Amino acid sequence: MIQFASRLAPLQANVFADMDRAKAQAIAAGRDIIDLSLGSSDLPTPAHVLEAIAQSLPDPSTHGYLLFHGTRAFRQAAADWYRQKFGIAVDPETEVLPLIGSQEGTAHLPLAVLNPGDFALLQDPGYPSHTGGVYLANGQVYLMPLRAENRFLPVFEEIPAPVLAQARLMVLSYPHNPTTAIASLDFFRQAVAFCQEHNLVLAHDFPYVDLVFDGITAPSVLQADPTKSVSIEFFTMSKSYNMGGFRVGYAIGNADLIRALRQVKAAIDFNQYRGILNGAIAALTGSQETVALAVSTFKARRDAFMSALHRIGWAVPTPEATMYIWAKLPDRWSNNSIEFCTQLVAATGVAAAPGAGFGKSGEGYVRFALVHEPDRLSEAVDRIAGFLA
Repeated sequence: MIQFASRLAPLQANVFADMDRAKAQAIAAGRDIIDLSLGSSDLPTPAHVLEAIAQSLPDPSTHGYLLFHGTRAFRQAAADWYRQKFGIAVDPETEVLPLIGSQEGTAHLPLAVLNPGDFALLQDPGYPSHTGGVYLANGQVYLMPLRAENRFLPVFEEIPAPVLAQARLMVLSYPHNPTTAIASLDFFRQAVAFCQEHNLVLAHDFPYVDLVFDGITAPSVLQADPTKSVSIEFFTMSKSYNMGGFRVGYAIGNADLIRALRQVKAAIDFNQYRGILNGAIAALTGSQETVALAVSTFKARRDAFMSALHRIGWAVPTPEATMYIWAKLPDRWSNNSIEFCTQLVAATGVAAAPGAGFGKSGEGYVRFALVHEPDRLSEAVDRIAGFLA
């Protein structure tokens, strides 16, 4: 009998895999599915990005392996984009690393900074790959509860001293998936000071850097740590540029952390096809009108969904960022978000993500992804109203 590594045991439960099975059963039963369970943008990749990729295809020099030094143009584009947006200089040689999506970076970083048994301090609820990477590195997870009364920010003073003594990494992500919360620059300054005091690496997952509404801006953790003393930040092209399927991201931060993550990456993969990176360069250096269009599109969807929820009497705070709605469930379902979501899709065809899938503190909530047009979102809420009734 094949024996598998014990590190796989904590990875058995996956919110997206569970909902995928429930959706498949609803489809087999003939339901019309409105899938709000995955945060995969339905908007098209910008035309100038596709053109840059298309122009690369006939060029045989793009067809081979792409090693680190061959990514120089992309790293320069990422460094320039960051400097223009946040006003902090970045060295493309030592402080930028291309990634196959930011998820690759957050999942592999624990391999670079944790020894077996070390603790990582993670958000609860939080994105599943953050915990998965720690378990694969044989680390221990300490979950920092995110509560509505604290604006879904962790309280560092609650972390037990014995955990801090064994901790080597803290992972944050704001604007936050799934709660949609935004952190202030002052909060990041507190986080940086805390990590400096306790000798922690501070990793900030930043996929929703642009998806903020109503004139609000999302700060970078490096604005609170401009010398990059303890921090590394992860970016993706998936949300701002609708390039999820192309799998392009990058890390910017402390040169020692970039070098260590690069060592892990070198043992596992090379890089994307050069043509995809050419498309990413076009996205970062070209017109940003499509980013503004994406933001306005998701804002309109947010407004339509919130209006429909309020119409049916479901009181949910209006999110200031991301492509999600984080809704506290009615009392009947407050302790079983998974059952709510599986019954909802079976009865109505509306698929959502159960809060419990993002961590213990997510129980009692459900996440809706705004990946359909407003009319379709309103229809989803009408179906939900019938289900709740």
